[in-house]
Amino acid sequence: MAFIYPIEYEVIVVGGGHAGCEAAWAASRMGCKTLLLTMNIDTIALMSCNPAIGGIGKAQLVKEVDALGGLMGIVTDLSAIQYRYLNTKKGQAVRSLRAQTDRIKYRLTMRKILEKEKNLTIKQAEVIKLLIRGKEVYGVETRFGTQFLGKTVVLCLGTFLEGLIHIGLESFPAGRFGEFSSQLLSQHLKEIGFHLGRFKTGTPPRLDGRTIDYSRLVPQYGDEEERRFSFRKLTAEFFKEKVSLPCYITYTNPQTHRIISENLDRSPLYTGIIKATGVRYCPSIEDKVVKFCQKDRHQIFIEPEGINTYEVYPNGISTSLPIDVQIKMLRTIEGLEKVEIIRPGYAIEHNYFDPTQLYPTLETKLYQNLFIGGQIVGTTGYEEAAATGIIAGINAALKAQGKELLTLKRSQAYIGVLIDDLVTKGTNEPYRMFTSRVEFRLLLREDNADLRLSEIGYKIGLLNEEDYRLVLKKKEKIDIIKEWLKKEKLYPNEEVNNKLKAWGTSIKETISLYELLKRPEIDMNKIIQLKNPPFDISENQEIFWNVEIDIKYEGYISRSLKEIERLKELEAITIPEDFDYYQVPSLSNEAKEKLNKIKPRNLAQAQRIPGITPTAILNLLIYLKK
Repeated sequence: MAFIYPIEYEVIVVGGGHAGCEAAWAASRMGCKTLLLTMNIDTIALMSCNPAIGGIGKAQLVKEVDALGGLMGIVTDLSAIQYRYLNTKKGQAVRSLRAQTDRIKYRLTMRKILEKEKNLTIKQAEVIKLLIRGKEVYGVETRFGTQFLGKTVVLCLGTFLEGLIHIGLESFPAGRFGEFSSQLLSQHLKEIGFHLGRFKTGTPPRLDGRTIDYSRLVPQYGDEEERRFSFRKLTAEFFKEKVSLPCYITYTNPQTHRIISENLDRSPLYTGIIKATGVRYCPSIEDKVVKFCQKDRHQIFIEPEGINTYEVYPNGISTSLPIDVQIKMLRTIEGLEKVEIIRPGYAIEHNYFDPTQLYPTLETKLYQNLFIGGQIVGTTGYEEAAATGIIAGINAALKAQGKELLTLKRSQAYIGVLIDDLVTKGTNEPYRMFTSRVEFRLLLREDNADLRLSEIGYKIGLLNEEDYRLVLKKKEKIDIIKEWLKKEKLYPNEEVNNKLKAWGTSIKETISLYELLKRPEIDMNKIIQLKNPPFDISENQEIFWNVEIDIKYEGYISRSLKEIERLKELEAITIPEDFDYYQVPSLSNEAKEKLNKIKPRNLAQAQRIPGITPTAILNLLIYLKK
């Protein structure tokens, strides 16, 4: 007999990974009585794979989560052991920050912050079914019969839905190595009408750092400049003297590849045991050797797992080969000749939720009050999980409060692109965010995420007033600097041109500092060597970056803004949720079927559905106007 828990919640979050943490934090900080249910409290915010946050396209997501009021940026800064800017030789639109973190400290810091939140309760339990009344979800039931009632439910289940681990030809159910998989809830979701697909991901073996000969490896140090992910005011703990640990680089070789090739008959990937689709952009070492057989070597990054552990993560050698083969191939690699494995590498197959069953708010189309976030929606990576998790949590809270739900547009945020891609196009492989997916990436840079999204976070009650005022102050400083640059003139005298020639340029007529800054040879630090600014230079280094990009790329930015205005015209043509596409006689059967499945909110979203032609959009526009 079921036991109904006496406290009713406004938001129930199932799953304590990166998505679940952001969802629970968002809902509770927005004033909702929130319950976080996880199968193991000790693994809240566990970094299942590499101990790092950010990277190309991913840093933008982290900084957007932070701008909305989420936690990933802050927790990364409090646990970071190395920062590096990537793509620094490329354009500003694709530059991205990456941090190595202390894996244990990250998890404990996240848990500490969540446990201090007054509106949030954390409990350990396995959820096996949803409580449904008609087409509405009103709670969950655990394995031992406890029913928790809630106005909304958020599922953030990671790789746990019917998770199956493979090491060699051995397979066993697990959500992660050493943790139970969620079998009953997966079956329940299918029974109530949801379509689940199957994906595969993997992880490398963890190594004993004491058995590595680092003298034979190439060290890779972090940036010397102070870096951080969070725009917000940090605690004193962040400013304590930090330990910075290097990573190291080594490579596989023909001998490594020979051992792998000779043992493909023991690989679950190449014997047909694994049938699910894997991550295209993070292939296993078996895949690399087979698909890129012309290469003599593949790079491996030896990444420290933390300050107080000798365990290391060999990034680039994910594998599901048998343990004896893993040891044998590792010991052919320079510096790893005597290495010992602490934990074996493995592959994991898991179910995912077809994201086309979701609205852009991440609420399901089949049942009201049910939201989905994290890797379960077909993504891969901590950052994608956190991004979808915070939106699911925000909208679950708004729904519980009877308020209008939030949808981020493609022109507003990387998060908007991520979610729109998933719910509009679906995915047939684990989705990973890249800068190349983002049409307006010059506008949606990581350095201006706070300027773009903090107002939204503040208005919904997630970002606090103190942090929002920091952003307003930043905007004010940017305006002051731009006005100063426009007002100040530079005259073509000998002293000025001598300085400019040393930098590879010169002037023949009077020019404003604003116009001079548009030149590729000139940056803000050179500008202030030409004229003394009426503001404190030391406090404005980060702001200089924003100003410089805005001015240098003013023409490109202006064109992008015009494109966004044209996009808004299509977004303004809304489509009723119950619209019957089968009534439109001029649409093909294929178009009717696809439109009816996705149920686009507006003409712009309809246009992005794969297979929907310009003719179909025109016919739909004519019919809607009628």
